[in-house]
Amino acid sequence: MALTIEEQIKAIEDEISSTDYNKATQLHIGKLKAKLARLKGELEKRRSTAVPGKGYSVKKSGNATVALVGFPSVGKSTLLNKLTGANSQVAEYQFTTVDVVPGIMHEESAKIQVLDLPGLIKDASKGKGRGREVLSVVRTADMILLMLDVFETNVQVLVRELEIAGIRLNQDPPDVVVTKTEKGGIIVKATVRLTKIDEEMAKAIVSEYGHVNAEVVIREDVSEDQLIDALAGNRIYIKAIALVNKIDLAQKERLNSIKRALRGLSPVFISAEKDVGLEDLRKAIFNRLDLIRVYMKRQGAEADMKEPMVIRNGSTVGDVCDQIHRTFRRHFRYALVWGKSAKFPGQMVGLEHHLLDGDVLSVIVSRGRVI
Repeated sequence: MALTIEEQIKAIEDEISSTDYNKATQLHIGKLKAKLARLKGELEKRRSTAVPGKGYSVKKSGNATVALVGFPSVGKSTLLNKLTGANSQVAEYQFTTVDVVPGIMHEESAKIQVLDLPGLIKDASKGKGRGREVLSVVRTADMILLMLDVFETNVQVLVRELEIAGIRLNQDPPDVVVTKTEKGGIIVKATVRLTKIDEEMAKAIVSEYGHVNAEVVIREDVSEDQLIDALAGNRIYIKAIALVNKIDLAQKERLNSIKRALRGLSPVFISAEKDVGLEDLRKAIFNRLDLIRVYMKRQGAEADMKEPMVIRNGSTVGDVCDQIHRTFRRHFRYALVWGKSAKFPGQMVGLEHHLLDGDVLSVIVSRGRVI
């Protein structure tokens, strides 16, 4: 009798965990990891097309969305209420929040949506505690606050559940391009020296994903896991910081120890209940989201310096047009820019011009319409 997908996944996981990782087994384990990722992808597709259960419906709002991810009872609801004035139920027992509660935080002219989510627990990625529904919301966020308290700081449990759900924290997508070809087998072209995998392993992993003929261009020194992520194509890359709550209940030595353990996640320390550290947290969120402000100017009028348009760092004039109205890109003629990104005041630029924080922008469209 053929094994089910779940049984195949379990068998591969058991083999990987029982096999020592060394140079002799590296290729074999690489193949197993690729097969495991492919099977998990197939399983998720089946689940997503099955009869849907009750999920969380969240309408995105504001300039960016931040998800509060943490264990039950670490103070997420209290924090949301303090940051946004939302009315998220607070109580001294686990699983108080049974739905997603949104709120809007105002910082540096930006409107940032903050989501209070039900607490994540071990095996949430397998559906425990409605974990799959929670993680599906997290995947839509622009940033994650990994919220802990001074009594429970095992952030790796949270990180692991997010990783299983295909969420990669503080990483960029691997610079790998796979193009199907008509013949020639699998050809690997690396523009950098590969130290973590070799050509044989790269070919084996690509083959495991069903490619017979393909050109694989690798532009960075990727690991086997990064190559698998590139092939899977469903990974989400999100910025994250750690947030430690209830610091009023811990000694200085304990806080220093936590800070050292979480240094890779740029931890912020607060007491939501006592209003300690909340301003630092607001600034950290704004800075990590990497938002900038652009001031719009109508032709012949002064720029509106009171209510800027908040956009992502790296945005172009075209991105601003898209944000104003869906027709603006189509009717665009040119734009005028004053500020850091301009070579001189009032420089005429096109859709691909990259804007910087504090720029003043005037967009001219056809038919005499001016913004």
